[in-house]
Amino acid sequence: MDFAALMSKEIAKAKGTTSNTTTSSKPTPSTITTTKDTNTKPDSIAVGVGAGGEGAAAATAAPKFISRREAEAQRQAAYLAEQKRLEEERAAKAALKRKREEDAIQEAKAREEKKRRLAEESRARRLAKEAEEERARRKRLGLPELPPTPSESADKQGTPASGIDDFDLDDDDDDDKAHDLPDDELTSKLRALGEPAFLFGESHLSRLRRYRKAAGLGALGLPMGPITTSLLPVAEKDMKVPASSAEIPPATDRKARRYLFRQLASYFNMVLREWELALVKEDNADTFAGQAARNAMVQSKETMRPLFRKFEKGDLEKDILEAIVEIVRAAQERRYVDANDGYLRLSIGKAAWPIGVTMVGIHERSAREKLHDGERGHIMGGEVTRKYLQSIKRCLTFAQVRWPPEDIRQLMG
Repeated sequence: MDFAALMSKEIAKAKGTTSNTTTSSKPTPSTITTTKDTNTKPDSIAVGVGAGGEGAAAATAAPKFISRREAEAQRQAAYLAEQKRLEEERAAKAALKRKREEDAIQEAKAREEKKRRLAEESRARRLAKEAEEERARRKRLGLPELPPTPSESADKQGTPASGIDDFDLDDDDDDDKAHDLPDDELTSKLRALGEPAFLFGESHLSRLRRYRKAAGLGALGLPMGPITTSLLPVAEKDMKVPASSAEIPPATDRKARRYLFRQLASYFNMVLREWELALVKEDNADTFAGQAARNAMVQSKETMRPLFRKFEKGDLEKDILEAIVEIVRAAQERRYVDANDGYLRLSIGKAAWPIGVTMVGIHERSAREKLHDGERGHIMGGEVTRKYLQSIKRCLTFAQVRWPPEDIRQLMG
């Protein structure tokens, strides 16, 4: 008997014994493992079943491929979302910066108003102290008493002093009449500012001036400049100063000379105000360059106050006044090179060699310099003069950036 017959006999015998003891399900073709090994056990069948299940799960979990159109749509959606987020961040930063600028402007206005009020109070105290000392001196010497000042008379009558020189009020009556306000409108504006609508013994003109002072406006309704002055401002279209020294009004024409000083003060205040606004708009206040620019502006404003005091008193020297008028006229016409030439002539003079070329000895120098006495610059005339002349030069440097010339050759180096 061959091996195949013996194998079939043993298989039949095994089937007969298992059918009598247990009932088994009919096997499927996928679970039967064909082998020629006689020692095959049921565990191998179970392992075969497990391996088949894992293969089916791996086949179902295979990655799904997407088309190029779907990938492009997903990329565009992600890009648009990112751009929207960046735009929102930019808008938030711009709003924060705008709020910071507005707060800085409000703080600057409040600071200037406080400085103006303190300056007026200090001036009033100084005048009162000087008047008291003068009364004591005259009483000690047996001289007659001085008549009361306008401010004292106003206090006795219940009418407040305007804080502006009488000369200014007399000269600017025409401006007050030309820019008058009706009583109803003036009353409402005074009440809006928290000021009393009427004061005892106060005329309409005094009410108008009190309103403009409370609002920080000049006679033409213009804002006061960074440097507080008793000179009323003029409109920008009226700031044009005379073109030559021959057109400058003489000292005898008091009203015309006063108007010239108002033009000069208004122009320098306008430049300083634009300078302040330009620094507020820049976002570099914490840097070294920003602090240096701010300090230069503040220093220029402080050193120009003596010049404004000379404008108020009308005691500016003739040659310095002519040079300043020439500088301002050239700057208004955006001829900054010509303005710089005028500044150099004013500061260091126009002598070719002030000390002398051939005469280099100590004794010869004194005689030589007498030849150029009329050409000597005024910047050495005093520390105060030197400082406000340098501040005028700084104003020119800023003006050529704020109002650039049409001719590039008129830019200063």
